[in-house]
Amino acid sequence: MPHVLIIHEVEAYPAWKAIFDQAADIRKRAGEICYQLLRHDHDADTIVHFSEWSSLEQARRFFESPELVEIRKQAGVKSPHFLYLHEIERGVL
Repeated sequence: MPHVLIIHEVEAYPAWKAIFDQAADIRKRAGEICYQLLRHDHDADTIVHFSEWSSLEQARRFFESPELVEIRKQAGVKSPHFLYLHEIERGVL
């Protein structure tokens, strides 16, 4: 299963989250299947967006699109770091 891990600082989480939620339909159309949001334990404005995608090619196309670059600016995202990942194993202990 393809995954994307994004680590980024945002100017203000509530403002970022509102825009993130508004983009749910375009994320779904682009191929995002499900997601998790995590926050740094000492910095509420450092956000991790971990998501499953139908393909990494679709994820790259979406995250590198001019439309999403503009959405990130509006959301106050600072220097996002993207990791495109292939799952090799999953387990429950």
